[in-house]
Amino acid sequence: MDDKKKGFDTNKPAPGASVSAGAPAEGAVIGRRAVLELLRSGREIDKIFVRRGEREGSITVIFAEARQAGIPVVEVERAKLDSLSGGANHQGVVAMAAEKEYSTIPDILDIARSRGEAPLIVIADGITDPYNLGTLIRCAEGVGAHGLIIPKRRASGLTPLVSKASAGAIEHLAIAKVPNIAAAIEQLKSEGVWIYAADMGGRAYYETDFSGPAAIVFGNEGEGISRLVRQRCDFTVSIPMYGKVGSLNVATAAAVILAEASRQHHTDSR
Repeated sequence: MDDKKKGFDTNKPAPGASVSAGAPAEGAVIGRRAVLELLRSGREIDKIFVRRGEREGSITVIFAEARQAGIPVVEVERAKLDSLSGGANHQGVVAMAAEKEYSTIPDILDIARSRGEAPLIVIADGITDPYNLGTLIRCAEGVGAHGLIIPKRRASGLTPLVSKASAGAIEHLAIAKVPNIAAAIEQLKSEGVWIYAADMGGRAYYETDFSGPAAIVFGNEGEGISRLVRQRCDFTVSIPMYGKVGSLNVATAAAVILAEASRQHHTDSR
């Protein structure tokens, strides 16, 4: 989203993000938390690389769970892990896994039905920074959203850096990759889902009714929500800003809004 006009940040990574020195290997899942969640997701894993001599903390749990699942664990030097991770902070472990299988919009709606809940869906309209997308995935899964929708073009896909930034949440959230976000919104509307644009100039998020079937759109770090997508949204919601800083990182803004939407959904379901 446009930080100057719309109250959200620019192309800066989410807080705490590091900069990769190169591209991670295809299929790499990087870091202890991400690898543990991968092991528990049931997704096929080729092998796990661990830094030679590493036997502390959660690495011992990874060894045990991998052995139980019959997954090879290979001890290697740090240079090998640095290469596989593209320079990202691997914490001494990198797993090589099959690419996550994408879901469909009907799959996401079915998840909501199976839980007996009104759909709560996140739409990422052109988020390009992998750390922002990974953090958004972690937030969406953490608040109990039923799925996330991303575009096929001009946006980050589900790369190893996205997986690491999500701290393993990517393994537990249904993610649909669609050719056209505007068309996906029309499909959701035909299923009775209300569409909310997180943008400047709307109703305060804490005064907005999210309790029904809801999909919340978060836009590109630099340009915000595209015009065609915004035109198809039913409502606009905003985060009032009271300090000198006039914007929030898109993933941070999503955490604020989704926490309130989730609260309403779960309050309504009790």
